[in-house]
Amino acid sequence: MVTAADAFPRDSEPDRTAMGLRKVIHVDMDAFFASVEQRDDPSLRGKPVAVGGSSDRGVVAAASYEARVFGVRSAMPSVRAAKLCPDLIFRRPRFDVYKAVSQQIRAIFMDYTPHVEPLSLDEAYLDVTDDVRGIGSATRIAELIRKRIRADTGLTASAGVSYNKFLAKIASDQNKPDGLCVIRPGEGAQFVATLPIRRFHGVGPRGADKMAALGIETGGDLRDKSLAFLRENFGSLADYLYRAARGIDLRQVKADRPRKSVGGERTFERDISSGSTLRETLEAIIEIVWERIERSGSVGRTVTLKLKFNDFTPLTRARSLPRAVSGKAEFAELARALLDQQLPLPKPVRLMGLTLSALEGAALEGGEPEHTSDDTAQLASQAELPF
Repeated sequence: MVTAADAFPRDSEPDRTAMGLRKVIHVDMDAFFASVEQRDDPSLRGKPVAVGGSSDRGVVAAASYEARVFGVRSAMPSVRAAKLCPDLIFRRPRFDVYKAVSQQIRAIFMDYTPHVEPLSLDEAYLDVTDDVRGIGSATRIAELIRKRIRADTGLTASAGVSYNKFLAKIASDQNKPDGLCVIRPGEGAQFVATLPIRRFHGVGPRGADKMAALGIETGGDLRDKSLAFLRENFGSLADYLYRAARGIDLRQVKADRPRKSVGGERTFERDISSGSTLRETLEAIIEIVWERIERSGSVGRTVTLKLKFNDFTPLTRARSLPRAVSGKAEFAELARALLDQQLPLPKPVRLMGLTLSALEGAALEGGEPEHTSDDTAQLASQAELPF
């Protein structure tokens, strides 16, 4: 592992920040919910486990790596998961336990930096540019955190280390499970160039198929396309794709920023045009999103349905109440009404999502923010930051 000492003196820290130089770690727990179940019940170790309901309308919330070998994935209907893996063992979610373990992991993060941006119970960004404990490198900090998590919780975590959030998150997935990947300054664009386009966040199977038809198979192929070409073919996603293909992302790690919504979405393996199939899919998304709402303790007034057609054009429809949504039944009723109002659809759909917004009460940790406008010229200054 690389443990190079930081070449910047401490008194140069303001200059480093001004140049946009950061040291970012993305920590992602390995099959978190399923791993907790296997930890707490030794009879499940080494076996395919799915956390979620096993009924006809149940949904897989998480799958162990043994189950993933068979193609079982989160957000998959439980009926389909059971067909793919006949020996699959279902366990009902225990969110109180997962939350307690998550808080334990969060405390470990805080020992190394106050700049922690949680994305969910099982992943977070850490900005360790300041190196408050004088450890010497972001890579070494990531190693120590992963070691602490294993010792304190009996679970494994994967981590990515890089100079921005986009690259750190990609890196954390590179050597899963129980892996570490470092993308050093100056390596981002080259690293991204070798990635299959499916590895880019926001590009699902159908999106990858469309890109392949346009001659885009890898990040390098994407980088060769002009911004005008991307805007013509991918609309609002174009600017994100253009920057990502160059390893650019100057978003800051924001600790405990207020959450504006709770939701989830699903990109389909095949485009869907059937109203009955869309309704069935909506039911699965309702289950997933409501579990997240309960888990976060969120209370909100607005339900939003998001659809993305096969040509990447989006459609959103929302319904706001004068008071908070009363419970799962009302949330589901509003979601179904929003979909029914759009049927029949003019084009097949590649993605569907639901959110609850206009949240009330205490601030909550949020998910990923929208990509902001980046200054490409600033990337050149990042090439000298050692890790």
